[in-house]
Amino acid sequence: MSGQKKNPSTITSLLQQRINKGSLRSLISSYPKIDFSSNDYLGFSSQGYLLEELKTLNNSINIGSTGSRLISGNSILFDEIEKEIAQFHHAESALIFNSGYDANLGLLSSVPQKGDLILSDELIHASLIDGIRLSFATHYKFKHNDIESLKELMARHKDSFNEIYIVVESVYSMDGDNAPLAELAKLCKDDNIHLIVDEAHAIGVFGNQGRGLCEELNMQNECFARIYTYGKAMGCHGAAIIGSEELKKFLINFSRSFIYTTAMPEHSLLAIKAAYQLILKTPEIENLRSNISYFNSHQNSSSYFIKSESAIHCKLISGNQQVQIAEEKLNQLDVFAKSIKSPTVKEGQERLRICLHSFNTKQEIDSLLSSF
Repeated sequence: MSGQKKNPSTITSLLQQRINKGSLRSLISSYPKIDFSSNDYLGFSSQGYLLEELKTLNNSINIGSTGSRLISGNSILFDEIEKEIAQFHHAESALIFNSGYDANLGLLSSVPQKGDLILSDELIHASLIDGIRLSFATHYKFKHNDIESLKELMARHKDSFNEIYIVVESVYSMDGDNAPLAELAKLCKDDNIHLIVDEAHAIGVFGNQGRGLCEELNMQNECFARIYTYGKAMGCHGAAIIGSEELKKFLINFSRSFIYTTAMPEHSLLAIKAAYQLILKTPEIENLRSNISYFNSHQNSSSYFIKSESAIHCKLISGNQQVQIAEEKLNQLDVFAKSIKSPTVKEGQERLRICLHSFNTKQEIDSLLSSF
């Protein structure tokens, strides 16, 4: 456009740095046919299962929500679904947020106060990190899944703070490995510490009827808060924070990403309701678990895969250029597996991130593994 005002020099400089490092991001709109990349682990979205379930619900809905939930955007439908979510996850209450990012931002920025301490795994998701950055609490990171590293921080700092919060993911989004939740729960119980667990990549994969890893380990009551995101295995959108009734009341009053945003529209709420109805009866959870087991039993143990029992599997290929070449070669085979580059992961830890699904065939898995 003629007459466009010149951009700040920092924009040009930072973009050029990304280009030089081979880490410049861009949007794509067409994908290879064989999906080993999306978070649609159960095929609820891509295979049409969720759409079919939605047809069983009342379609007389409002398109817009007209305001935030504290003004005009709340409804009986919100109340009904939040009660169903809490019951499903064996908790007192649930509060729906517009996304997992909003939920993590709202929880971590509001609950820990000045004079409190947050101890987080070094590999937690960016949304948790951003929530912590907005908090007035002090923050330290411990080594990934390293209980001794955590204990060392606790021993050094626990007498200097009012409350302590430990923040982890039950399944880590970039490595696919599980947090040592049972050990963490015992540690928190013994020292009266508050455990926060993001179950974004565990719902629909672990636990009875896909209730998550906390439920599988029967430690859901040991958590101060759990976060369930619906944009992964549930195939829709939004998230919920699960916890006590008092926590819900606090978030309604103090969580800025809940208070100052337009409420989720009813069609998105009904999609969440349909996803919970579907997860109670779907055979896709067992199909996914079968594929995970098959993948692990057929991969070459010396081929630099990070150990994982989840739907996420990562093959380490050091260097942004090298991992990009690997992605492009898979694309030529009509296989979609995404390269993850630094700075998203540490330099030298670049990888192909492979997501397994219930709808992937054994032949597709064989072809993927043989391509390596």
